[in-house]
Amino acid sequence: MVSSTRDISSVHHQSNWCNWKRVSAAGLVIGSLTKISILLQMQCNSSTTLFSFFLPRLPTSPFISSSSSNPKSFTNCSQSTNHNNPHPILPSPDSHSHPNAATARIPTPPWVKGPLRLQPHELANLSNNPPKPRKPLESAEEKADKALTAKESGVRGKKAMSKIVRSIETLPGNQQQSPVVVDSSSFSLGSSDSDDANKKLPWVREEKVVRYRLKKDKVVTQAELVLDQDLLERLRAEAARMRIWVKVKKLGVTQRVVDEIKSAWETNELAMAKFDLPLCRNMDRAREIVELKTGGLVVWTWKDSLVVYRGCNYEVAKNSGISNMVDDDIYGIPGEELSLFQREGDRLLEGLGPRFVDWWMPKPLPVDADLLPEVVPGYMPPSRRWPPYGRPQLKDTELTSLRKLARILPTHFVLGRNRRLQGLAFAILKLWQNSNIAKIAIKWGVPNTDNEQMANELKRLTGGVLLLRNKFFIILYRGKDYLPSEVATLVSERETEIRRCHLDEESSRKKAADSVHIVVDPSLNSSKTGTLYEFWDIQNKFGGLVKGKKENELQLEAEKANLERELRIQERKLFILEMKIENSMRELTKLNSEWVPTENDADREILTDEERECFRKIAQKLRSSLVLGRRGVFDGVVEGLYQHWKHREVVKVITMQRTFTQVIYTAKSLEAESGGILVSVEKLSKGHAIILYRGKNYRRPQKFHSENLLTKREALQRSILMQRIGSLKFFAHQRRQAITNMRSELEQLQKSEERNGI
Repeated sequence: MVSSTRDISSVHHQSNWCNWKRVSAAGLVIGSLTKISILLQMQCNSSTTLFSFFLPRLPTSPFISSSSSNPKSFTNCSQSTNHNNPHPILPSPDSHSHPNAATARIPTPPWVKGPLRLQPHELANLSNNPPKPRKPLESAEEKADKALTAKESGVRGKKAMSKIVRSIETLPGNQQQSPVVVDSSSFSLGSSDSDDANKKLPWVREEKVVRYRLKKDKVVTQAELVLDQDLLERLRAEAARMRIWVKVKKLGVTQRVVDEIKSAWETNELAMAKFDLPLCRNMDRAREIVELKTGGLVVWTWKDSLVVYRGCNYEVAKNSGISNMVDDDIYGIPGEELSLFQREGDRLLEGLGPRFVDWWMPKPLPVDADLLPEVVPGYMPPSRRWPPYGRPQLKDTELTSLRKLARILPTHFVLGRNRRLQGLAFAILKLWQNSNIAKIAIKWGVPNTDNEQMANELKRLTGGVLLLRNKFFIILYRGKDYLPSEVATLVSERETEIRRCHLDEESSRKKAADSVHIVVDPSLNSSKTGTLYEFWDIQNKFGGLVKGKKENELQLEAEKANLERELRIQERKLFILEMKIENSMRELTKLNSEWVPTENDADREILTDEERECFRKIAQKLRSSLVLGRRGVFDGVVEGLYQHWKHREVVKVITMQRTFTQVIYTAKSLEAESGGILVSVEKLSKGHAIILYRGKNYRRPQKFHSENLLTKREALQRSILMQRIGSLKFFAHQRRQAITNMRSELEQLQKSEERNGI
């Protein structure tokens, strides 16, 4: 009976749990459908018809109920529904405005005791695209005002404001009116003093002058002026489809390029050319050069390529040369207006030499220095003279200003030759009469060009100052001491005139001195300087030197003088070395006085031979060791020994000292300072190993630092002083040996002079 009761209760619990699962699932479904129904009711009032499509399919659940206190709250939405429907209907979204509005019971989990009641307007809107509020429409007047006064991000930058200012300035009404500038700095806030009124406010800034870069006008080509529009469009369409071109290298449009273009014209009326540096940087200039040398018309340009049209009358003009066109069109197309910069540059370069037609930069065309003569007969560098109370060298500020000035100047010459530049130097001297700076460009693509050799050759020939030299330009300044040819001739004439006057004065003085005879007693004047007596004394002393001595005797005397001078130099160096040794010894003695070595203890432990052999083998197998450096034995080494003895009885000290006596001295010092027992000294492949045993009665000391030893810094200083003294003694020994050899050579020379009877 008890077992059957237990079975019935377990079955009852299982059924309750299954019912709860069903109810919770139904509650979740009903909750989601509740949200959907609320959203649908917010859109239209007739949503109850659509919502009734879902509710008949739902099971009856007690989780949705209405308030019994106000049953009329549902009448507005339930008039068109079926009254026989047993399921309740949710309230409309406007029901939350009434105090007695219905609430929605949300399904709750079993651990919540009561149902969760929320108003319909408190439910979250789960739609992906919530409606956005519309902005009110603006009138035309508001838009016009906003275009100039509104502050919007991203549309009022410098470029936008410059466009607005430019558009306002171009208006016809603003061209005749003068702008009115209001100085805000003249206003003052509550201050009547004149000083305060003149001060600028902190937010006031000075007006900036904005300079707008003018847009480059489109260049009208010769093809656009000559050819018809239909023909030009047809040629450009064909040029865009061309895939075969003539390669123009760094040398420019040479005769080879012209021949290839003409050979392409034999089969096609168009020829394509593709440019390399430097002409690809200035395609307008490339177009002019190609039209000038080939006689064709450039109809299409794209990046670094252009297409040349041979012309309608090519058969007639094919046999006529174009050499005369190069000379006639150097200054541009006939009828073209040249700028002031080009006119002044042409005037400056006029008469200096032939122009370089393949120039890759804007006009004026520079002079081709390779076509100038290599040797100019009778050429001489210009005369130079320093200004009074000045120096010919340039200061850094002057050099910087001259380089800035040369940057904007046109190029005067183009050079591709390293040597034989007298013709170029002569042209530079003519240019310096009108300009202080000569700017020379180096040709592209010319093999074996050396800008350093060019610059040195020009400096030697002209005597100018080199401002800049690189692989592109050479810039020469004529210098502060440069004299133009007219000034140089005037100076030379004046010098000859002054020299002639001096000669006339000297001749007249001699005549006056010969006419007057004055007898002077030499006893009255005690000084013989500049007199005949001084000359006689010199003749008596050194007269036989030139007459009697031979060449070998003079060589012996010169060698003796050299040895004496070298002997004095070596003695001076030896004295300096001895002084340095003395100072180093004094410092070393001071450091050694601070180091008081410990004496060995007379009552030491005695080790047997078996114990020594055992400790030696143990130390040989040890991997850890203590390395002794250049400082030798100091307090840090003794502290390291104590640290090793903390874990083991034997310590191995490795030293790199070369002589065995130094190794034995170091071993005894370690034994005395540490209080251990020296086991043995072993020879290693590099250095020696000192094996120390701590002793049977070893106790770790309380203080590791020894007061009688040197510190780490003092030990390093002592080692450096010892090394310095050793090197100084070595060099002093070399000096003494050299002095001894010189003295012996000097004695031999003196003996040879005595034998010769000098």
